Amino acid sequence: MASYFSETFGNPHSVDHCFGWRAARAVDDAAANIAALVGADVDEIFFTSGATEANNLALLGLARRASKDKRRRILVSAIEHKSVLGVSQVLHEQLGFQVEALPVDASGFVAKTALAEMLSDDVLAVSIMAVNNEIGTIQDIVGLSEVVKTTDALFHCDAAQAPCAIDLRHASRAVDLLSLSSHKMYGPQGIGALFIRRDLQDRIEPLVYGGGQQRSLRSGTVPVALCVGMGTAATLINSSETAEKRVMLGQRRDAFVRKLMDLPWPIVLNGPKSMQRHPGNANVRFDGFDAHNILNALQPRLAASTGSACTSGILEPSHVLRAIGLSAPDAEASIRFSLGWETSDQDIDEAVGLINEILYRLGRADLVQSA
Repeated sequence: MASYFSETFGNPHSVDHCFGWRAARAVDDAAANIAALVGADVDEIFFTSGATEANNLALLGLARRASKDKRRRILVSAIEHKSVLGVSQVLHEQLGFQVEALPVDASGFVAKTALAEMLSDDVLAVSIMAVNNEIGTIQDIVGLSEVVKTTDALFHCDAAQAPCAIDLRHASRAVDLLSLSSHKMYGPQGIGALFIRRDLQDRIEPLVYGGGQQRSLRSGTVPVALCVGMGTAATLINSSETAEKRVMLGQRRDAFVRKLMDLPWPIVLNGPKSMQRHPGNANVRFDGFDAHNILNALQPRLAASTGSACTSGILEPSHVLRAIGLSAPDAEASIRFSLGWETSDQDIDEAVGLINEILYRLGRADLVQSA
C-alpha cells in the first residue's frame, strides 16, 4: 500500500493523464481480486467504507428504489449484525416496510422450514449473515438460498466474518448482494465492498451522490491505497494455504476451549459445535461471574469482548445470545474470544493461565464480600 500514499498518488477517476490511469488500474486490479474471492465479475464489485456501509447500501438502496413495489416485507435473521438491524429499523419507520425477524435455534442456525413458512410473494429481500460475529455460527447459505429463490425474493448476505472461516469462491451463485469488510480478512481498516449482481444494479438507489463514480452507485473518490490493501488481502485469503490455516486455527480454538473447561470453574461454550462455527471464535460463559469484571481485570494483557466490537458504548445483554435462548444474566456472564492466524500454543496457555488467575481473584473477592 505504501507507494499509493506517496508515489502513485493520482486520482483514479481522472481520465486525462497517466497518473490517473495508473491509479485506476490499481483499483481495477483490487476489485478483480475481490471479485475472485466471491466468484463474481469485476464490474459487480463496489468499494465502500466497510461492511456497515455495504449493508446499508444493499438494503436501504434496494428498498428506496422499490418503495412503490408490492413487495413490502423484509426478513432478517434475529442474530444479524447491528448494521443490518439498524437499517431494518429505518426501513420500517421511514419507508413503511414490514421487517420480520427469522428465528434461530440454540446454536444460531436459521431453519429452512422456518424461512419457507415466512416467505411469500410480498417479500422483497431476505438478509442472513454467512458467519455470525459473536458466536461464529456458519449458516448453510446455499441451502437457504434455494429456499429464498422459490419466491423470487432477493437474498442479501453479510459476509464480513466469512473469509477467514469458509471458502467464498462460489458465493455469487447463491446470493444477490454480499457485503465484505477488509479488516476482517487482515486488510486495512476503513474499506469494504459490496457485490451486486449485474442485473440488479439498476434496482439500487445510491446512498451517496456526486460525481457518479463507481457506475453512479457510490459517488466519491475511492481511497486507492485502501483498495489495493483490501485486494491484496483478498488474494492472500483466497490462496490454497488458507484451508490449512482454517484447520489449524480451529484446532487451536478447540484446545483453548478445552483447557478453559478443565479449569475448576463452571464454564460453558455458547453457540454451535466447533465444526459449525468460525474456527477463531470462542464465545464462553463464566457462570456466576460478570463478564465486564473479568475483562477489566484482564487488561492490558488480554483483549476480548462481551459482544460485537461494532456496538460502541452500549452496555446491554447481547441480542445474539438472547436470541439463542440465554437469559440476561447468562448473556452478561459471556465473553467472546477471537483467535487469529498468528495465535500460538504459548498464547493459548498464557491466556488460560491468566483467566484462571482472574477468576480465582474475583471468586475470592466474592467470598470475602459475602462473608
